[in-house]
Amino acid sequence: MPRLESISRPGRTKRRFALLMFVAALGWSGWLAHLHIAGRATPLDYLEAAATDLRMRLAGPRMPPKDVAIVAIDDEIVRREGGFPISRTTMARLIETIAAAHPRALAVDVLFLEDGRQPEADHALAAALRKVPAVLAAAAVFDEATNEGGIPVATAVHRPIPVIGAAALTGLVNLSEDAAGVPRHLPLVARADNGVAAHFVLRTAALAARSDPVLTEGQVRIGPAVIRLDLGYHLPLRPYGPRRTIQTLSAAALLDGTAPVAALADRVVVIGATALGGSDTFATAFDPVMPGVELLATGIAHLTTGDGLVRDARVRRLDGVAAGILAGAAVLLIALAPPLPAAILVLLLLAAWFALGTVAFSQGIWMSAALPLAAAGLPTLLCAVARQTLDRRQGLRLARSEQALRRLQPAALAERLAWDPTYLAAPLTREIPVLFIDLTGFTGQSERLGPVRTRALLKTFHDLVDETASSHKGLVVNFMGDGAMVVFGALDPDPAKAENAVRAASDLIVRTRDWIARDPELAGAGRALDVRIGAHSGPAILSRLGSDTNQQVTATGDTVNVASRLLAVASEAKARLAVSADLLTAAGIVEPAGLFDERRTASIRGRSQPIAVWLTREPARLP
Repeated sequence: MPRLESISRPGRTKRRFALLMFVAALGWSGWLAHLHIAGRATPLDYLEAAATDLRMRLAGPRMPPKDVAIVAIDDEIVRREGGFPISRTTMARLIETIAAAHPRALAVDVLFLEDGRQPEADHALAAALRKVPAVLAAAAVFDEATNEGGIPVATAVHRPIPVIGAAALTGLVNLSEDAAGVPRHLPLVARADNGVAAHFVLRTAALAARSDPVLTEGQVRIGPAVIRLDLGYHLPLRPYGPRRTIQTLSAAALLDGTAPVAALADRVVVIGATALGGSDTFATAFDPVMPGVELLATGIAHLTTGDGLVRDARVRRLDGVAAGILAGAAVLLIALAPPLPAAILVLLLLAAWFALGTVAFSQGIWMSAALPLAAAGLPTLLCAVARQTLDRRQGLRLARSEQALRRLQPAALAERLAWDPTYLAAPLTREIPVLFIDLTGFTGQSERLGPVRTRALLKTFHDLVDETASSHKGLVVNFMGDGAMVVFGALDPDPAKAENAVRAASDLIVRTRDWIARDPELAGAGRALDVRIGAHSGPAILSRLGSDTNQQVTATGDTVNVASRLLAVASEAKARLAVSADLLTAAGIVEPAGLFDERRTASIRGRSQPIAVWLTREPARLP
């Protein structure tokens, strides 16, 4: 027969279940990976935001580059001016003061959208701006649902008034926030009504490098530096720390001369508001009220030094591959491995990925934490629930199967094999009593009774034999039609096994005779239906007989043959019980003459020497 028979149904079911869950996990993770690679917004963005903040805190603040500085329009200068915004005359003085230090570039994060009350102040501001390479702020209005290839499309752009705007370049100061409202990116370009509008930080970095930026797919080149970008030419933001981590000088102190203006020489200077109520603030991992000017300065530093985060299409594809691998591995573990080790291994896998992502983040590579966790989490949970359901069903099926199989073996033997499956894997020789019982005359009765009633009567007889043998610690190893074979002391050594065998033989005679007398259909059979027993004690071989896939525990050897032949001796003597003297001696019965009817010396076929046998027609009267 093909070896296919050796493959268990539970094993096939488990493998099919694992394959199904594996395919489902790959499908789920593939769909999530597609959304991630395409940059689609999903509920996972909230989890990613929390994980990114955690990674930033774990990595800790960093030393900012020294070639970027902030001039803060702080509370002091706002107090002197009597409110915000400060006058354009003061702004012109501030820019002229900074220009005297010859900075590499000046970025002014202040919107000049309306004509001032004093036109000469606007002209003075424009004149001051012409003394230094400068970039002015512009603001775009976006429809969040509108983009072209990931590039945001502005519905309107608010630029400086012409008088001031003509004196400098302009750039958008918009930031891109995540689902939690934390600024994560700067869109370096946007579609506008007159073409493409560059971002404030891109203009400033290019002006500082004295090189026009070159945007290609997934990156921007500014002079010799190449910065890898996220989808839609978005620059990932990684704040250096809490507010004022980037060197910050007070505008009031510069105008007073109490701050060294020379500290701004050959640096990129960013002017912006930090005054309470006078600036846009954002929550970051390091500071819940980070001024927007510091985030813009951070973006400029990333472009000029290349020390920002790398999260481009290649990193996103790596995230997708990792999501598929983790999801597939997790469900295979849950589906195939033992539950507790599998759960521990899955948790270790996910923890290892998060740890790897944290280390990579500290080195400037932004790998997704949420995508692999979500890709593996839901399939793993569903797989665990399905596995539990499947295991419960298989457990019930196995319990029913075990219950059915136990009926094919004596209860004591079934219990022994349950906790010791190797029992009798190797044959064992042991001194044991063996008892054969035969229901004589039953063949003729079965012709009269018919098959259905015959089976019912045999079932009753077998129950009687099994109950009687078990009550005397015997083991029915085989039912043979209207007969049975019983052994004693087979499972474990028992010093009372011989006595138990003699008592069991006597009880079997009494109980079988009473059963025949009580049954209406058997009572009329008279002496035609009776019971005979042959019993002997000696060395026997306990073993498993049969093939690798179909085995039976039994006893073999000379002792078994003698016990079987004693049935014939009992039949010839018209006795119900034939017991060898060896068994009676082993049972401690030294005077059998008072218990049995007669003693004979019987020749056993296949044996050279006869044996002594005690016979009785009535049950032995044991003390």
